[in-house]
Amino acid sequence: MTLTVAKIIYVLLAVGWYVIRIPHERRARKTPVARSARGLREIVLLSISFAGLGLIPFIYVVTGAFKFANYPFQPLHAWLGALVAAGSLLLFHKTHRALGRNWSVSLDLRDSHKLVTHGVYRYVRHPMYSAFWLWAIAQALLLPNFVAGFSGLLGFGTLYLLRVGQEEQLMIEGFGAEYTDYMSRTGRVIPWL
Repeated sequence: MTLTVAKIIYVLLAVGWYVIRIPHERRARKTPVARSARGLREIVLLSISFAGLGLIPFIYVVTGAFKFANYPFQPLHAWLGALVAAGSLLLFHKTHRALGRNWSVSLDLRDSHKLVTHGVYRYVRHPMYSAFWLWAIAQALLLPNFVAGFSGLLGFGTLYLLRVGQEEQLMIEGFGAEYTDYMSRTGRVIPWL
């Protein structure tokens, strides 16, 4: 494994994310939104996450920017990063598949929204967040740069910490006891935790 191959794997991770998401995004647009928590706060959080997981590492991969933050490349870390990236994409795909038309990029409940508790949702309430955490870890392992490598953990971590509680509140308001029951038997992003 070389640094160039590790950078290519990071790019394939980002491309894979879009390939998985695009058809689900198109399908979800056809289902009207019943309740939403969209707004400036949501736009800012999504932008921070995008900068950390996409923009900053892309600049590093393409231009070699942030040289001051480079550290020695470790092939073993990159191999682990490739495995984690593959796991991230697999979980991301399974999450979208389970959600179907219920999926949205923002905090939305759609018309005739059903609480999804099958597939990967049987084990965790937020497997999409789990997949993004795996992406951020893969990025840190693949890119030997303190800025580009770790920006995903910081960017997505900010979104996660400031959003997951609001998302769970929206689900409680939408599904009541059905969701609180579901919360009691599942982990938030890691099974059994």
